Amino acid sequence: MRAKISVLVLVVFLTTSCAVIRPGEAGVRQKLGKLDQSVTTQGTLFYNPFTTRIIKESIQTDNLGLILNLPSKEGLSVESEISILYRLEVDKVPTILENIGPNYQGVITSVFRSASADVCSKFFAKDMHSGKRDEIEQAIQEKMVENLAKQGIIIEAVLMKSIKLPFGLSSSIEQKLQAEQDAMRMEFILQQERLEAQRKIIEAEGTRDAQMILAEGLTPAIIKIKSIEAFLQLSKSPNSKVIITDGKTPYLISGEDNK
Repeated sequence: MRAKISVLVLVVFLTTSCAVIRPGEAGVRQKLGKLDQSVTTQGTLFYNPFTTRIIKESIQTDNLGLILNLPSKEGLSVESEISILYRLEVDKVPTILENIGPNYQGVITSVFRSASADVCSKFFAKDMHSGKRDEIEQAIQEKMVENLAKQGIIIEAVLMKSIKLPFGLSSSIEQKLQAEQDAMRMEFILQQERLEAQRKIIEAEGTRDAQMILAEGLTPAIIKIKSIEAFLQLSKSPNSKVIITDGKTPYLISGEDNK
């Protein structure tokens, strides 16, 4: 009986003194309140449950979502939905837990507020909605890296997913874009008209040149030959005709006109 109890106690002790660290996690021993500097990334970790506990933290890339009002250069407040992609440096997980604690996301948020205020105040509100968004994101990320990299928090990207401009500014930008589109459309129409005018000029010049070439080629001998050919064609016709000619140019009067 005692042997069975001993085995049961041993089994319970082993199961309560074993932690499984899965891929994407980092396990750190905390013995009597003091953190061990060694980090286990995956596998089984044994410890004394009476004096030690295991703290697990994710070392995978995580997403911190925020909705904040960002200041602009002209003093406007621009509402933006932000995604901050970050991860913990494996070797510095104990340092992060000692210096910041498990609520390190609050520190990331505070650093972002400071960095974004510093960067966005150098740009106009419309820049956040245009092609300069990438430049703003990169500048904010660089400032956050300066403050957090030494603490073991790696900022992989700062993404401004949506920008909500003040109503008046948004309406003005839309009107400007519409005016630009109208101007581009009108320029296209004018270009088409210019091309059509050039086409007609070229066509007219071609017709004129063709007529000039034909006129230059109509010598008296050719006209006489053409007249003879016309007489030959008329002679084959069954209809009666009256031909008045001076021997150079025929003038035809059909038989029906004489009726």
